[in-house]
Amino acid sequence: MIYSVYIINKAGGRIYDEDFAFNRQAEEVTFQSHPIPLVLTADTGKVLVKFGATGNVKPGHSIIAVDRQAVTGLYTAGDRAILDVINDPASYPLTLTFGRTKASANEKLMLASIFHSLFAIAAKISPIEQSSGIKELHTEKFTLRCFQTITGVKFFVIVDQKQTGCEHLLLRIYELYTDYVLKNPFYPIDMPIRCELFDQNLRKVIEQVERATAYNSATLS
Repeated sequence: MIYSVYIINKAGGRIYDEDFAFNRQAEEVTFQSHPIPLVLTADTGKVLVKFGATGNVKPGHSIIAVDRQAVTGLYTAGDRAILDVINDPASYPLTLTFGRTKASANEKLMLASIFHSLFAIAAKISPIEQSSGIKELHTEKFTLRCFQTITGVKFFVIVDQKQTGCEHLLLRIYELYTDYVLKNPFYPIDMPIRCELFDQNLRKVIEQVERATAYNSATLS
């Protein structure tokens, strides 16, 4: 699965980002009575699972819907605090939907800035002369793949560990960038990208790469 795509200009500014995994791994659970077997926290502007687990819901998941109605931050569609609803025995049975929420604008800015700095540090401390910086970064939960152009623009994708074809994906994103963004005479270089054709074709490429990964996995199994 492809979680997100980022484009950073040569100065480290975020000029494009898109989250493609939002709500695609949602887990709906109906609780019959209070209390629920989860410890929740609302310290980050979202209601997150801090401790406990039920089914596929684990610490780090956030509540994205209450009784199948999407929430906004800490509040339900009826403008009631989510934790108040959960702690009210009269609310049960209660259906909660857990998933991965979109990162906030500030979180995306921070991610772009931190990665730009780490990229520069990696290039400087590399034992290989004229190192190109970070190309791949692995964690227990995801993989980050990066492609930097000659002009210093960085394209990086965050994917799950089973996702294949990332190098091809990055090159396709770069092609879309040159075709629909750079060739636009009204686009100011290094500024945020606002291009519907770029968005539409990027979604098509994401779907194609994910389908290819699913097909390859099915074939191997």
